[in-house]
Amino acid sequence: MTVLLTLLGSLVWVAVTMARAPVETSEAHVRVKSDYVLMLLQCLVGVLAMGLPALLRKKWGLHIPSRMMILYVVFLYASIYLGEVRNFYYRIPHWDNILHGFSGLMLGALSFSVIRLLNKSERVPLTLSPAFVAVFTFCFAVTVGVVWEVYEFAADGLLGTNMQKFGPWDGAAFEGRAALRDTMIDLIVDSLGALVMALIGYVSMKFQKGWVEKLQLHVHKNT
Repeated sequence: MTVLLTLLGSLVWVAVTMARAPVETSEAHVRVKSDYVLMLLQCLVGVLAMGLPALLRKKWGLHIPSRMMILYVVFLYASIYLGEVRNFYYRIPHWDNILHGFSGLMLGALSFSVIRLLNKSERVPLTLSPAFVAVFTFCFAVTVGVVWEVYEFAADGLLGTNMQKFGPWDGAAFEGRAALRDTMIDLIVDSLGALVMALIGYVSMKFQKGWVEKLQLHVHKNT
Protein backbone atom coordinates (compact mmCIF):
# COMPACT_ATOMS: atom_id res chain seq x y z
CA MET A 1 0.00 0.00 0.00
CA THR A 2 2.86 2.38 0.81
CA VAL A 3 4.41 1.87 -2.64
CA LEU A 4 1.04 2.41 -4.34
CA LEU A 5 0.45 5.64 -2.43
CA THR A 6 3.99 6.76 -3.31
CA LEU A 7 3.33 6.19 -7.01
CA LEU A 8 -0.04 7.94 -6.87
CA GLY A 9 1.51 10.91 -5.06
CA SER A 10 4.29 10.98 -7.64
CA LEU A 11 1.69 11.06 -10.42
CA VAL A 12 0.14 14.20 -8.96
CA TRP A 13 3.52 15.85 -8.38
CA VAL A 14 4.76 15.02 -11.89
CA ALA A 15 1.57 16.30 -13.52
CA VAL A 16 1.81 19.63 -11.69
CA THR A 17 5.55 20.06 -12.23
CA MET A 18 5.38 19.07 -15.90
CA ALA A 19 3.05 21.99 -16.66
CA ARG A 20 5.71 24.46 -15.46
CA ALA A 21 8.77 22.71 -16.90
CA PRO A 22 10.58 24.21 -19.92
CA VAL A 23 10.46 22.44 -23.27
CA GLU A 24 14.19 22.96 -23.77
CA THR A 25 17.03 24.32 -21.66
CA SER A 26 20.73 24.97 -22.05
CA GLU A 27 21.38 24.38 -18.36
CA ALA A 28 22.87 21.05 -17.35
CA HIS A 29 20.85 18.69 -15.15
CA VAL A 30 17.62 20.66 -15.48
CA ARG A 31 14.61 18.53 -16.28
CA VAL A 32 12.46 19.44 -19.27
CA LYS A 33 8.93 18.41 -20.25
CA SER A 34 10.03 15.18 -21.94
CA ASP A 35 11.65 14.06 -18.67
CA TYR A 36 8.37 14.55 -16.82
CA VAL A 37 6.44 12.82 -19.60
CA LEU A 38 8.68 9.80 -19.02
CA MET A 39 8.11 9.94 -15.26
CA LEU A 40 4.35 10.25 -15.77
CA LEU A 41 4.32 7.27 -18.13
CA GLN A 42 6.39 5.13 -15.78
CA CYS A 43 4.25 6.03 -12.76
CA LEU A 44 1.11 5.07 -14.70
CA VAL A 45 2.71 1.76 -15.66
CA GLY A 46 3.67 1.24 -12.01
CA VAL A 47 0.14 1.88 -10.74
CA LEU A 48 -1.27 -0.57 -13.30
CA ALA A 49 1.39 -3.14 -12.40
CA MET A 50 0.49 -2.83 -8.71
CA GLY A 51 -3.07 -3.85 -9.53
CA LEU A 52 -2.06 -6.82 -11.69
CA PRO A 53 -1.69 -9.43 -8.89
CA ALA A 54 -5.19 -8.62 -7.57
CA LEU A 55 -6.59 -8.96 -11.10
CA LEU A 56 -4.92 -12.34 -11.58
CA ARG A 57 -6.25 -13.54 -8.23
CA LYS A 58 -9.79 -12.34 -8.94
CA LYS A 59 -10.05 -13.51 -12.56
CA TRP A 60 -8.13 -16.79 -12.51
CA GLY A 61 -7.65 -17.51 -8.81
CA LEU A 62 -3.88 -17.23 -9.26
CA HIS A 63 -2.18 -16.54 -5.95
CA ILE A 64 1.33 -15.07 -5.92
CA PRO A 65 3.41 -16.13 -2.88
CA SER A 66 4.38 -13.44 -0.40
CA ARG A 67 8.09 -13.84 -1.17
CA MET A 68 7.56 -13.12 -4.86
CA MET A 69 5.19 -10.25 -4.06
CA ILE A 70 7.87 -8.63 -1.89
CA LEU A 71 10.40 -8.89 -4.73
CA TYR A 72 7.82 -7.54 -7.18
CA VAL A 73 6.95 -4.51 -5.06
CA VAL A 74 10.59 -3.75 -4.27
CA PHE A 75 11.41 -3.87 -7.98
CA LEU A 76 8.59 -1.46 -8.87
CA TYR A 77 9.64 0.95 -6.13
CA ALA A 78 13.32 0.82 -7.11
CA SER A 79 12.77 1.13 -10.85
CA ILE A 80 9.96 3.69 -10.99
CA TYR A 81 10.07 5.85 -7.88
CA LEU A 82 13.77 5.69 -7.09
CA GLY A 83 14.92 5.26 -10.69
CA GLU A 84 12.76 7.78 -12.52
CA VAL A 85 11.27 10.16 -9.93
CA ARG A 86 14.34 10.33 -7.67
CA ASN A 87 16.65 10.09 -10.69
CA PHE A 88 18.73 7.18 -9.41
CA TYR A 89 19.37 6.09 -13.02
CA TYR A 90 21.72 9.06 -13.39
CA ARG A 91 22.73 9.62 -9.76
CA ILE A 92 23.66 6.04 -8.80
CA PRO A 93 26.23 4.26 -11.01
CA HIS A 94 24.92 1.08 -12.67
CA TRP A 95 21.47 1.42 -11.09
CA ASP A 96 19.85 0.42 -14.39
CA ASN A 97 22.13 -2.61 -14.75
CA ILE A 98 21.33 -3.77 -11.22
CA LEU A 99 17.60 -3.57 -11.89
CA HIS A 100 17.86 -5.39 -15.22
CA GLY A 101 19.83 -8.18 -13.58
CA PHE A 102 17.23 -8.35 -10.82
CA SER A 103 14.40 -8.40 -13.37
CA GLY A 104 16.07 -11.25 -15.26
CA LEU A 105 16.21 -13.26 -12.03
CA MET A 106 12.63 -12.38 -11.11
CA LEU A 107 11.22 -13.15 -14.56
CA GLY A 108 13.15 -16.40 -14.57
CA ALA A 109 11.62 -17.34 -11.22
CA LEU A 110 8.16 -16.38 -12.52
CA SER A 111 8.48 -18.44 -15.70
CA PHE A 112 9.85 -21.37 -13.70
CA SER A 113 6.86 -21.13 -11.40
CA VAL A 114 4.39 -20.95 -14.30
CA ILE A 115 5.81 -24.01 -16.07
CA ARG A 116 5.90 -25.92 -12.79
CA LEU A 117 2.26 -25.00 -12.24
CA LEU A 118 1.33 -26.31 -15.69
CA ASN A 119 3.42 -29.41 -15.10
CA LYS A 120 1.36 -30.23 -12.01
CA SER A 121 -2.00 -29.25 -13.48
CA GLU A 122 -4.56 -31.99 -14.10
CA ARG A 123 -5.94 -30.03 -17.08
CA VAL A 124 -2.56 -29.97 -18.83
CA PRO A 125 -1.16 -33.52 -18.94
CA LEU A 126 2.55 -32.67 -19.23
CA THR A 127 5.67 -34.20 -17.81
CA LEU A 128 8.53 -31.85 -18.54
CA SER A 129 12.19 -32.54 -17.90
CA PRO A 130 14.27 -30.17 -15.75
CA ALA A 131 16.35 -29.28 -18.83
CA PHE A 132 13.27 -28.23 -20.81
CA VAL A 133 11.97 -26.16 -17.90
CA ALA A 134 15.36 -24.44 -17.62
CA VAL A 135 15.42 -23.62 -21.35
CA PHE A 136 11.84 -22.31 -21.19
CA THR A 137 12.73 -20.21 -18.15
CA PHE A 138 15.66 -18.61 -19.94
CA CYS A 139 13.75 -17.97 -23.19
CA PHE A 140 10.71 -16.52 -21.42
CA ALA A 141 12.72 -14.08 -19.31
CA VAL A 142 14.86 -12.93 -22.26
CA THR A 143 11.76 -12.49 -24.44
CA VAL A 144 10.13 -10.23 -21.85
CA GLY A 145 13.36 -8.23 -21.69
CA VAL A 146 13.28 -7.78 -25.48
CA VAL A 147 9.63 -6.71 -25.39
CA TRP A 148 10.50 -4.12 -22.73
CA GLU A 149 13.23 -2.67 -24.94
CA VAL A 150 10.73 -2.45 -27.82
CA TYR A 151 8.40 -0.57 -25.45
CA GLU A 152 11.21 1.84 -24.54
CA PHE A 153 12.10 2.37 -28.20
CA ALA A 154 8.46 3.05 -29.11
CA ALA A 155 7.99 5.47 -26.19
CA ASP A 156 11.15 7.38 -27.11
CA GLY A 157 10.01 7.72 -30.70
CA LEU A 158 6.40 8.69 -29.97
CA LEU A 159 6.85 10.85 -26.85
CA GLY A 160 10.36 12.20 -27.28
CA THR A 161 11.58 10.59 -24.05
CA ASN A 162 14.99 9.07 -23.32
CA MET A 163 14.11 5.68 -21.84
CA GLN A 164 16.84 3.91 -23.79
CA LYS A 165 19.40 6.47 -22.58
CA PHE A 166 20.60 7.24 -26.12
CA GLY A 167 21.89 10.52 -24.72
CA PRO A 168 23.10 11.87 -21.35
CA TRP A 169 20.98 14.03 -19.07
CA ASP A 170 22.22 17.27 -20.60
CA GLY A 171 20.26 16.57 -23.79
CA ALA A 172 23.12 15.83 -26.20
CA ALA A 173 22.75 12.62 -28.22
CA PHE A 174 25.33 9.84 -28.34
CA GLU A 175 26.60 8.76 -31.73
CA GLY A 176 27.40 5.41 -33.32
CA ARG A 177 28.08 2.47 -31.03
CA ALA A 178 27.65 4.59 -27.89
CA ALA A 179 23.97 5.13 -28.72
CA LEU A 180 23.40 1.35 -28.61
CA ARG A 181 25.32 0.79 -25.40
CA ASP A 182 22.46 1.10 -22.91
CA THR A 183 20.08 -1.15 -24.85
CA MET A 184 22.65 -3.86 -25.48
CA ILE A 185 23.90 -3.86 -21.88
CA ASP A 186 20.28 -4.13 -20.70
CA LEU A 187 19.71 -7.17 -22.91
CA ILE A 188 22.99 -8.79 -21.87
CA VAL A 189 22.29 -8.28 -18.17
CA ASP A 190 18.71 -9.54 -18.63
CA SER A 191 20.10 -12.66 -20.29
CA LEU A 192 22.67 -13.25 -17.54
CA GLY A 193 20.01 -12.91 -14.84
CA ALA A 194 17.73 -15.31 -16.72
CA LEU A 195 20.58 -17.77 -17.20
CA VAL A 196 21.44 -17.76 -13.49
CA MET A 197 17.81 -18.43 -12.54
CA ALA A 198 17.49 -21.13 -15.22
CA LEU A 199 20.50 -22.94 -13.79
CA ILE A 200 19.20 -22.59 -10.24
CA GLY A 201 15.81 -23.92 -11.35
CA TYR A 202 17.42 -26.81 -13.18
CA VAL A 203 19.47 -27.89 -10.16
CA SER A 204 16.45 -27.41 -7.89
CA MET A 205 14.28 -29.71 -10.04
CA LYS A 206 16.97 -32.20 -10.96
CA PHE A 207 18.11 -32.84 -7.42
CA GLN A 208 14.84 -31.89 -5.65
CA LYS A 209 16.39 -29.08 -3.64
CA GLY A 210 13.16 -27.06 -3.37
CA TRP A 211 14.90 -23.68 -3.77
CA VAL A 212 12.71 -22.03 -6.40
CA GLU A 213 9.61 -23.98 -5.43
CA LYS A 214 9.19 -21.57 -2.52
CA LEU A 215 8.15 -19.00 -5.13
CA GLN A 216 5.59 -21.37 -6.66
CA LEU A 217 2.33 -19.82 -7.87
CA HIS A 218 -0.86 -21.37 -6.59
CA VAL A 219 -4.33 -21.57 -8.03
CA HIS A 220 -7.28 -21.26 -5.71
CA LYS A 221 -10.76 -21.89 -7.00
CA ASN A 222 -12.99 -18.84 -6.75
CA THR A 223 -16.07 -19.34 -4.65
